[in-house]
Amino acid sequence: MMRISEFQMKDVVNIADGKKLGNLQDLEIDIKTGQIESLFVSNYTGWKSMFQRDGEHVIPWGRIKKIGTDIIFVEESNLRTIYDEVEKK
Repeated sequence: MMRISEFQMKDVVNIADGKKLGNLQDLEIDIKTGQIESLFVSNYTGWKSMFQRDGEHVIPWGRIKKIGTDIIFVEESNLRTIYDEVEKK
């Protein structure tokens, strides 16, 4: 078991290129099943994160490869951003 507060303290790293994507900002949860569908990861911190959402990545739960002590490893070669989602609508 892991608390969300512990999850938020971990760095999210893309194993495709080794880059740090940021930290967990939010979760998308399926209300019917209670399962986590995706992670919202942002490299913005502090008050800036409230105003700059275009740097936030959406990572589907299936792309998480390993959750370690300090790092969440994801495999994603084509990351979606919140900006991409807004453009589609």
